[in-house]
Amino acid sequence: MDTDALITHARTRFDHAAARRTLRERYQARLVFGYRGGMFRATPDMITFLDLYSHDTIVVEDLYQNPVEVDAAELGSIMRERWQEQMTAWLIEHQALNQQR
Repeated sequence: MDTDALITHARTRFDHAAARRTLRERYQARLVFGYRGGMFRATPDMITFLDLYSHDTIVVEDLYQNPVEVDAAELGSIMRERWQEQMTAWLIEHQALNQQR
């Protein structure tokens, strides 16, 4: 392999890795949303936690470490919807990115 081919290959690999990181950051940012005066990130851990208290009003800590009183069922539903919507969109873009490689 000549030097130009090696350089081109290395740049392609680097560009692909950078594009994957950028894609992940973009979708992680889309998982953040406001609810009852607090900012929350939809995560599987938080969704599971809220499912445990699905019939109660509880106090949870938001992203900025502030206590917020929430309806566990309502917040859990919002988080599940947001999580699934963003993960599906991320998967589609990730697959398209991998096909370009």
